[in-house]
Amino acid sequence: MSAAAHRASVLVADDDADIRVLVGIAVRKSGLELIGAAIDGTEAWELVRELKPDLLVTDVSMPGLTGLELCSLIRDDDELSGTRVVLLSAAVDEAAHAAGRDAGAVDYLIKPFSPRELAERLVELTQSSTARK
Repeated sequence: MSAAAHRASVLVADDDADIRVLVGIAVRKSGLELIGAAIDGTEAWELVRELKPDLLVTDVSMPGLTGLELCSLIRDDDELSGTRVVLLSAAVDEAAHAAGRDAGAVDYLIKPFSPRELAERLVELTQSSTARK
C-alpha cells in the first residue's frame, strides 16, 4: 500500500470515557482510523505493542502507566519508532509541557480541548510524518 493510500491509525488512552469519545470524534473528523481505546496506561501499552499505531493520543495522568511513562516506553522500543504520542492534560504549566517533550511526545493539548483543534493537529502530525518517510 502506498503512503498516500495509508490512513494513519490512532489509539486513544484515557480513563475518562467522555474524553475517549471526544478523541474518537476528532479522529473521524481528521479522516484517520481509530483502531482502539484503552481505559488505563497498562492496557494502552499492551495495545500499542499489539497494534503499533501511527499515533497514540493519551492522557498524562491515568491508572497503571502514565502518559509520560508510555512515551518513554515507546521511545525506547525500536519496533515502535513510528508511533508518535500526543499528550492530553489539565496541567497548563511549562514544566508539564517540558516533561512531555522530554518523554518524547510530539504534541501536548490542554484539557478541555476542542475536538476540531485536535483533528487539525492530528492531520498536521500525520502529514508531517508522511513527508518524512
